[in-house]
Amino acid sequence: MDNEKSLAVFEAFKIRRHYDEEKEKWYFSVVDIVAALIEQPDYQTARKYWNQLKKRLKDEGNESVPNCNQLKLEAADRKKYLTDVADAETILRLVQSVPSKKAEPIKLWLAKVGYQRLEEINNPEKALNRSREYWQKHGRSEKWIQQRMLGQETRNKLTDYWSGHGVKKEDEFAILTNIIHKEWTDLTVKEHKNLKGLKTQNLRDHMSEAELIFTALAELSTRQIAEVEKAEGLEENKMPAKKGGKIAKDARKALELKTGKNVITGENFLPPKASHKKINKR
Repeated sequence: MDNEKSLAVFEAFKIRRHYDEEKEKWYFSVVDIVAALIEQPDYQTARKYWNQLKKRLKDEGNESVPNCNQLKLEAADRKKYLTDVADAETILRLVQSVPSKKAEPIKLWLAKVGYQRLEEINNPEKALNRSREYWQKHGRSEKWIQQRMLGQETRNKLTDYWSGHGVKKEDEFAILTNIIHKEWTDLTVKEHKNLKGLKTQNLRDHMSEAELIFTALAELSTRQIAEVEKAEGLEENKMPAKKGGKIAKDARKALELKTGKNVITGENFLPPKASHKKINKR
């Protein structure tokens, strides 16, 4: 399945979706998922079912509905309308609310196409092993893999701090991450991805060893500063993010001055035919 397509297919049902580059995740049309669950090809019937289900879930205080967003997606008449969408995690919770023999197949479908690896929820070690196998398969060196995994551990400790100190997941995590990244690289996450010619790919999976090390330094510094300052909530955590990023930026500039080489580059691990021309940072 092409990650860049806005349409996915589950059996005979077309599932509309949208990729958010800032959050690096897919959002699926809820009514399309519901149609597949109840095996209802008629859109209006599926929409009515979803509206009734949504009301019931709200009345029950189910958290799945508040996690749904609205995006303009193309309908059968080629026009775009506001449509309820949700990420894979929310979709999985919604699936539990619909009595359907298609519930398990849809879960497996989500797992198969890579949007949610269900077994990793209960066994994170599987995610770690799968990532290592993936990187090995794609020719990453053991040294690179070790640095990537250490960087992820540093990242997890930072997000754990944020989660425990009033920073909301998704949007606020992305805001703080972008502050850190912009401070140490002079590029936003999106600009860095563009420099490397990436689209839906994970930026960190295409960083050089040096980029991974400085990213980890920035995030480690951010967490330790936040802990000392006892930062709470989004606004208070913005300053540690800037300070942590600045520490890594100063170290980057010092290294570049000594070596004459740019740490931030357009290099990536894309297949040769899909790879953009490598461009050094200005």
